[in-house]
Amino acid sequence: MAGSAPAADSTGNIFFLVGNGDFDTTLNASHFPANGNCGNCFVKLATSGKITLADYFTPLNTVAESNADQDLGSGGAIALPDVKDSNGTTRHLAVGAGKDAIIYVVDRDAMGKFNASADQIYQEINNQLASGVFSMPAYFNGAVYYGAVGDSMKAFPVVSAKLAATPSSQTASTFGYPGTTPSISANGAANAIAWAVENGGTAVLHAYDATNLATEFYNSNQAANSRDQFSGNKFITPLIANGKVFVGTPNSVAVFGLLP
Repeated sequence: MAGSAPAADSTGNIFFLVGNGDFDTTLNASHFPANGNCGNCFVKLATSGKITLADYFTPLNTVAESNADQDLGSGGAIALPDVKDSNGTTRHLAVGAGKDAIIYVVDRDAMGKFNASADQIYQEINNQLASGVFSMPAYFNGAVYYGAVGDSMKAFPVVSAKLAATPSSQTASTFGYPGTTPSISANGAANAIAWAVENGGTAVLHAYDATNLATEFYNSNQAANSRDQFSGNKFITPLIANGKVFVGTPNSVAVFGLLP
């Protein structure tokens, strides 16, 4: 998952994406892989007592994806806060994407398992990410933020417990390999900033208006005399604390904040 941590819910279930590997298309009576091989899966592990595979999802073309190294496991997953659908039903959702550039939204209570005819999943969003995902999405104030490889960072609102089919806003700049994992800072729901690191020989820290990613407030190439520049590094997530932004480099931590 490109260094991303697993997600977890309030009852201790753990959710993550698994890389390409064996998947048993023959299922047992409970619709789990007959021999216990669950490669290329969006996984739910129960941790109460013995750790067990509680549920999973894998796409109908899972074997072909694994054989082509188009696995889910290149990207991270997040669990969303509880949301209500159009019928007023509370939904417990998780979101993840990998090399096939499809955003998978699973119902954490019924993830969909495997069906050779059609994916039995809560929601799939196709053709909105330019390439594969080697990063983790962020969630803030009713929107999911994605930064795929070679793509803009995009915001997908969550409306009536569904991810919007198209982004509500996106950045003008794009992010080469491995894309970007955004972080959001805000004062409650106000003054929200989406921070993202663009990898390269000289990396770039970007700050965008989280409510409209087309508006860039700052980037670390703007200052004269290369004052704010730092070396690139893969799979880096900006950390915001005490009014400062911390970014890992290959051999140091770069700290950004307001000047006196």
